[in-house]
Amino acid sequence: MDLYNWILSGIAVAGYILVANLISSILADLGKRKKAAPKRAKYISKVFNFLLAILTLFGLFIIWGYDYHNIFVVGSSLLAIGGVALFAQWSILSNLTASIVIFFNYPSRIGDRIRILDGENSVEGVILDINMFQVLIEDDNKNVVNYPNNLLIQKPLVKLSGKKEPVVEKVAEDNGEG
Repeated sequence: MDLYNWILSGIAVAGYILVANLISSILADLGKRKKAAPKRAKYISKVFNFLLAILTLFGLFIIWGYDYHNIFVVGSSLLAIGGVALFAQWSILSNLTASIVIFFNYPSRIGDRIRILDGENSVEGVILDINMFQVLIEDDNKNVVNYPNNLLIQKPLVKLSGKKEPVVEKVAEDNGEG
């Protein structure tokens, strides 16, 4: 490898470091604006930085003179193996992917009162936490419900404005009591 390739390799690595730090900073700021937990912004940042590292590695292989054909054969083989492994665990992958979607585009945040419309399995309560695999919701009976991220983005959601009135008091007022 000659000096030119070493310089290009250094530029590629420096570019990776610069862009990775920029991505981390942007996602941390976005997480603060969206009032997301700092650990969620860090997780999303790691996913993007991992993808950037793979692209940088392929760029380095090209700089170092590896044959394009061999690079793509290795890359597609790794993707095929990863795809088979992830297909076997599709629910884990779908929850992780849904976590990224929720981070960037979700109308409710921690502390909001919501109702998820899911037939007999409807859930109403306050969002306690949104993590990589599920959303933790505390219902009116102080039970914590673990609702999977992949179902959360598929089901209709109602963002409620306030606390639910106790049913007993409401019935008593309607009957002229109390």
